[in-house]
Amino acid sequence: MSDSARIEESSLRLAGKEFGSRLIIGTGKYRSFSEMKEAHKASGAEMVTVAVNRVPLDGSTESFLDHLDPSMQILPNTAGCFDSEHAIRTARLAREALGTDWIKLEVIGDKTTLLPDNEQTLEAAKVLVAEGFIVLPYFSDDLIMAKKLLDAGCPAVMPLAAPIGSGLGVQNPANLRIMREQLKDALIIVDAGVGTASDAAIAMELGADAILMNTAIAEASDAPKMARAMKLAVEAGRLAFESGRMPKRLYASASSPIEGAIQ
Repeated sequence: MSDSARIEESSLRLAGKEFGSRLIIGTGKYRSFSEMKEAHKASGAEMVTVAVNRVPLDGSTESFLDHLDPSMQILPNTAGCFDSEHAIRTARLAREALGTDWIKLEVIGDKTTLLPDNEQTLEAAKVLVAEGFIVLPYFSDDLIMAKKLLDAGCPAVMPLAAPIGSGLGVQNPANLRIMREQLKDALIIVDAGVGTASDAAIAMELGADAILMNTAIAEASDAPKMARAMKLAVEAGRLAFESGRMPKRLYASASSPIEGAIQ
């Protein structure tokens, strides 16, 4: 099979849309709009998340919305919401202002760690799914909650790798691996905590279908170059997962077997 065919097979299909890139990118913390645009282009991402509570949706002042590639799928998010009611209102506002049913659902449970409130997230997800939203929920890496969110009608789940903006990388690889093995047909998008390219590759090698990131790129000394690194890491990690890695062994195994060798 040709490399091009393999890449085509590896595209991400989500809520009836197909994306060539498995990297979803953010819009916050960039030092300038031009830097953001360069990073977005270098990333190859086809979906971008927008914090509804942190941007003037009426267009009264210039914002990053004015600098987004119009071909990208906009994924509004409910960042800054601390209960289900606020998240639901924010999602409705986003649909009205941005003309999309897509929503990344965030309900934060703690202002210091920014860890999600899984119960409030599930409550909001049920309401929004019933209203026709395409809900992509951010939650802690909990298998049982993942099942509940999928049962509620979410087309994908978005477990964290580590706290938002921490750059710590995947802290509980076993949890993500278990989630992948137990939810074979579910779309799993790792969200939050990735710090560098190796973190992204590890998450993809564990079986994530995609990764959403922002700070790791925006706060890099060279954001466009890091965006390019993340693009390659996501691609490499996915290919490695699809290829099936060799088993780990306690002892050596010769690369060139000695059976039948000339003595």
